[in-house]
Order: sequence, then structure tokens, then C-alpha cells
Amino acid sequence: AHTAQDLFPHAVSPAGALCGLWLYFGCLDEAHSIAQELTTPEGSFWHGIMHRQEPDPSNAAYWFRRVGRHPVFPALRDVAHRIRFDTGREWDPFEFIEFCEAARLRPGSAEEDLAMRVQLAEWQLLFDYCAREKTR
Repeated sequence: AHTAQDLFPHAVSPAGALCGLWLYFGCLDEAHSIAQELTTPEGSFWHGIMHRQEPDPSNAAYWFRRVGRHPVFPALRDVAHRIRFDTGREWDPFEFIEFCEAARLRPGSAEEDLAMRVQLAEWQLLFDYCAREKTR
């Protein structure tokens, strides 16, 4: 068995990157156990994403409050804006939780498609942030 450190030896957050992989493949239990132990903004961010997907919006909001202002938020706001989801001058994870909740009630809708596209961009940005090589 390989550890997160084995898989991502020079990463900013090896455990965060592994958590993201588990989440990407829908392995919520494995992702949750890593996020639970990862007491960083990245751990809270992955935790929030997981609970938003469950759906457990109040728990997701709890974890996003613990994230604070994450370094990927500006890029996420820009990408979301380009694909027509606008939270204003800054990324608002709480507005996005509400949007996802409303979109969930409209399967097959344009809102659901938009929520899925923004979530994929969010995953990519956070995974890239966690997996990127630490600057020495």
C-alpha cells in the first residue's frame, strides 16, 4: 500500500491530493477519513465539497467557514464567471452551496449542468493546488 507521501512526494499537500482523488472517484468514505485527519484549509475545503455533494448543506457551510479565504478562490471565481456563475467580486462558497441545492431539485436543468461544471473546475483547482510541487 502506498501512502499519500509516496504518491505525491513533493506536493504542497500530499494528503489533500489523495483526498481529492478519492472524492473524484466517488469514494466518499476514503476521502472523508483523510479530510477528517487533515486539519488544514485544504482538508476543510475537501470536507465542505464532500458534504455539499451528500447533500448536507449545513455541514458543508460549517466546513467552508473553517476554510476561510482560500488561495484558489480568485481563480475559481474567474472560471465560474466565465461559465456564467457569478458570485461578484469574490468567490462565495455559501452562495454556491445554495445554488447547488436549488439545482439538485431540477435534474437535467441548465442550473444542474452549470453546478456540475463549476464543481469540476473547483475540484481541478483544489487538486492542482494540493498536488503542485512545493517551492523550496
